[in-house]
Amino acid sequence: MNTKIQTGQQTAAAQLPQVTEPRNAGMGLDLNWVLGVQANTSAIERRAASLPARRSVKKAYQAAWLLKAVTCIDLTTLSGDDTARRVGRLCAKARQPIAASTLDALAIPPITVGAVCVYHEMIAPAVTALSGSGIPVAAVSTGFPAGLSPLPLRIAEIEQSVAAGAAEIDIVISRRHVLEGNWQALYDEMRAFRAACGDAHVKAILATGELGSLRNVARASLVCMMAGADFIKTSTGKESINATLPVSLVMIRAIRDYYAHTGYRVGYKPAGGISKAKDAITYLALIKEELGDRWLQPDLFRFGASSLLNDIERQLEHHVTGAYSAGYRHPTS
Repeated sequence: MNTKIQTGQQTAAAQLPQVTEPRNAGMGLDLNWVLGVQANTSAIERRAASLPARRSVKKAYQAAWLLKAVTCIDLTTLSGDDTARRVGRLCAKARQPIAASTLDALAIPPITVGAVCVYHEMIAPAVTALSGSGIPVAAVSTGFPAGLSPLPLRIAEIEQSVAAGAAEIDIVISRRHVLEGNWQALYDEMRAFRAACGDAHVKAILATGELGSLRNVARASLVCMMAGADFIKTSTGKESINATLPVSLVMIRAIRDYYAHTGYRVGYKPAGGISKAKDAITYLALIKEELGDRWLQPDLFRFGASSLLNDIERQLEHHVTGAYSAGYRHPTS
C-alpha cells in the first residue's frame, strides 16, 4: 500500500522549525475590559457541539493532522510513584513518539513531541534524558494541583524548578481570586509568577472546572494574559471536569481578543480528558478556525496528555497496515 502523504495534503504533518515569537510582555490591569467580558453560554455550547460533526477528516488528511497533534503533545507523567527510570522511558518515547516503520511508510521524517511535563523532583532525570533533543522540560509548580500553599513557597518552587533546568513552568492560579472577583489579586499573583520564571515560559492553569461559569473563565483568561502568561491552560488534569470544547472556545476567543488588542500571541493548552485521536483533530480544527494556522505550531499550542499518544499511534498504524494494534503495544513509559 502506498500511504505516502503528499506535500499538498500536509497542512499538519511535518514538524516545522518553531517560529520565535515575541514573548507576551503583559500590560496593566484593565478592569473595564475585564468586567465588560460576558459569555453567552447557549451560543458557545451550540458552536462547540457543531464542530466534531462538521470537521471530519479521513485517510491521508487524517494521518497528517494526527502527526501534527503528536508534535504538540506535552507528554506527561504526574504520579506519586514516578521514578527516574519511568521518566527516562517517557523521554525516550518523547524522542521517538511514532515507530520508525510507520513514519517510513508515510514518507515523513522523524518527529518529536512538544515537551515532557513532570514534577519538580523529576526535572533533573528528564533534562538528562532529553539532552541534545531540543525537547523542553516543563514542570508543574506553585503547589500543583490545588495551588493553596503560601505564596512565598510557590514563588520559591518556580525559582528552584527553573534553576533545575525546566524551560517551561505550568503554574496553578488561586481559584478563590476568580470566585471572589478579586481580579487585582489574581493579576498581582500572576505577575509574581511570571517574574519568578525569568526566561522560562509560563503556562497559567486556570482549573476551569472549578471557576463556576464560562464568564469567569473568560475573565480569568484575560487577567492572566494581561499579567504576562505565555500560555493559558484549562486544567491540572486532577479536577472532576477538565478540558471541554465550550471552555476551549471561550479561552481561544480571549486569546484572539488579546492579540487584536496588544499584538502578542499567547499560547493555548487544553489538558485532562483528551485521550482519543478524533478529539485531538477536533481541537486542532477549532484552533485553525478561531485563531489561524500560526497557532498550530507547538510554540503556541499544546495538548496536556499522557494517553493521547497511544491512540494516535494505533490510528496511524491502522492507516498504514489496515489493522488496529493492541493498545499495550504502544506504551508511553
